[in-house]
Amino acid sequence: MAAGLGTRLGAAQPKAFVRVAGATLVEHAVTRALDCAATTQVVIVAPASHLGEAGALLSGHPRADDVTVVAGGRERSESVALGLGALRDDVDVVLVHDAARCLAPADLFDRLVAAVRAGHDAVVPGQPVTDTIKQVDERGHVVATPDRSTLRAVQTPQAFRRPVLLAAHASGADATDDAALVERAGGTVLVIEGDELAFKVTTASDLERAARILGS
Repeated sequence: MAAGLGTRLGAAQPKAFVRVAGATLVEHAVTRALDCAATTQVVIVAPASHLGEAGALLSGHPRADDVTVVAGGRERSESVALGLGALRDDVDVVLVHDAARCLAPADLFDRLVAAVRAGHDAVVPGQPVTDTIKQVDERGHVVATPDRSTLRAVQTPQAFRRPVLLAAHASGADATDDAALVERAGGTVLVIEGDELAFKVTTASDLERAARILGS
């Protein structure tokens, strides 16, 4: 997913096309996806204004023929649905990934695919929450303090059996991640151990962190 504007980053172009260590975030993300042994196709969902640039980014990659570029929609769920429509018929496991989590390693992709192949309908990576979380009402008053041992900070890529994800998107609802759509449709989502490298680039300090990691 590379269709978001990323306004919190304060860049002059969509976040996925910001460069770090000589390549755009979406290039880093796609390269790692293609390093996954199970990956047969990558669909880049990009802003309509950047389709040409997105198509050229991976033109020199040995697996460039496995990369498809489509225009995104107004909302995340619409963009994911448009990406689903570009999948080849033989794809049975779908991973939805954000270019903003550009350093997620190929090993994480492999573990997610293996979990779906083992019989799970939907699998997402997550990490334990270390901060105390407060639920508040519209006035800012605390109404609950969830037990953080039961909480996970969820990342991408997220993996699904294709029919399960298609059915979830057929509802027409919108959500911050695709696992939520599956949950609303009555599906079960498994959380497996995530990876520290799958952090989300949201602010300038996140971009600096990515640059330090790539530089090392």
